[in-house]
Amino acid sequence: MGKQAATNVQAGAAGTGTIRVVESLPGSPTLKLVSSPKRERILEGMLQAVGAEGYDATSVRTVLDRTGLYRQAFYDEFADKDACYLAALAMGIGRLEAIAIRGAASQESWRGRLRAGLAALLDALDAQPDFGRGVIVGVHSAGPEALAIRAKAMKRAAEFIDLARDEADESESPPQIAPEGIVAGIHAIVHSRLSTGANEGFRELLPEFMYFAALPYFGAEAANEEMRAARL
Repeated sequence: MGKQAATNVQAGAAGTGTIRVVESLPGSPTLKLVSSPKRERILEGMLQAVGAEGYDATSVRTVLDRTGLYRQAFYDEFADKDACYLAALAMGIGRLEAIAIRGAASQESWRGRLRAGLAALLDALDAQPDFGRGVIVGVHSAGPEALAIRAKAMKRAAEFIDLARDEADESESPPQIAPEGIVAGIHAIVHSRLSTGANEGFRELLPEFMYFAALPYFGAEAANEEMRAARL
């Protein structure tokens, strides 16, 4: 998103389709080009299954039922369910980052990029809530490797948030932990909505998210301006 975007991640647009090279945040998981429609269907099926039924309830059979593929097709690509989910999680994170980056691309200021990028991301969750649950909620049951992938993604998001220091007045200098707190707060609210079964209403969170993100760097007046702008 913004100045630090690069083009080193393979990720797709929302929904199914051929994976393309798109901009990503520095340090994003470098995903191999999904040249096989079969592999892509499995990754999509895994995230949708985990999102709809939960990680523990999802099995290889569950994924195959969703994709219409045979068991051997799965094991040609992945050793087991856990390996498949880790690959699907990396793909899903890359996709969500790419959606935010594309949404923010036309904006120049930090506040404009964050508003547009978050709006695009929240729209994607409204459009595909099970996909969002597969990425954001399912990770908690998938073990330490999955949590490590998520931690790196949240670190990248926090690094973007902290770019606000470049535009903020020197008198507004939040503590170094501020960007982590902002990202953790946004994540916690989205996670809570997804985990309790919400299938819509994510875009409606944008004004409050913008207030929360802008306040430590630009003060209450600017935060209120951002909240009003996000409601338009």
